Amino acid sequence: MKSQLDRMQRENNNLFLRVFDRLSAHYGQQNWWPGETALEIMVGAVLTQNTNWGNVEKAIANLKDGDRLSFSGIQSMDVSMLAEYIRPAGYYNVKARRLKNLLQMIVDCYEGELSFLFEDSLEESRKNLLKVNGVGPETADSILLYAARKPVFVIDTYTHRIFSRHQLVDENADYDSLQQAFLDKLPEDEALFNEYHALIVTVAKEFCKKKKPRCTNCPLQRVEEN
Repeated sequence: MKSQLDRMQRENNNLFLRVFDRLSAHYGQQNWWPGETALEIMVGAVLTQNTNWGNVEKAIANLKDGDRLSFSGIQSMDVSMLAEYIRPAGYYNVKARRLKNLLQMIVDCYEGELSFLFEDSLEESRKNLLKVNGVGPETADSILLYAARKPVFVIDTYTHRIFSRHQLVDENADYDSLQQAFLDKLPEDEALFNEYHALIVTVAKEFCKKKKPRCTNCPLQRVEEN
């Protein structure tokens, strides 16, 4: 993968790859994998909506402690019981319904088998995920990248903030156009997309904050100018 990235960098003066190189040199390998199993990653992708990861970890720990972090364990609970298990994640009643909706889609479309979802084409699996009430593009793509290990780039508020501040994308870019910008500039590689997204989250939390960004020592300082 590295030789391909180096070649694209030289040939295209690719600013998206320059950002990746800067972050990778500064932070090193992230090895980010938010969950021990595919199901845990899927649950985490839903629970992390509008909350921080620390709260998600508490909710997932509750499911594990109650021996409920399994497809049958979650599916067999009614919404109110599931909501109590995931209470630390906030909006627990809403998220409980979303988790139930997600699992029901897998039952309806994939005979209740996660492997069938993951073996489906990227286009078809993404379309089915987006049909689930409460699953938007970011959640669907997180499931596809981290659980199904498909080459799709996850866009979040950190990505938009960093790349619009450095004038690499339009400030008004929507999810689809921003995602397409990455897909156009990068080789189609699941491991690269995983690592790149992890680096974006890291630099956003440390330097590119929503308020009072720490630009002076940021590894991306003037990255668009060099």
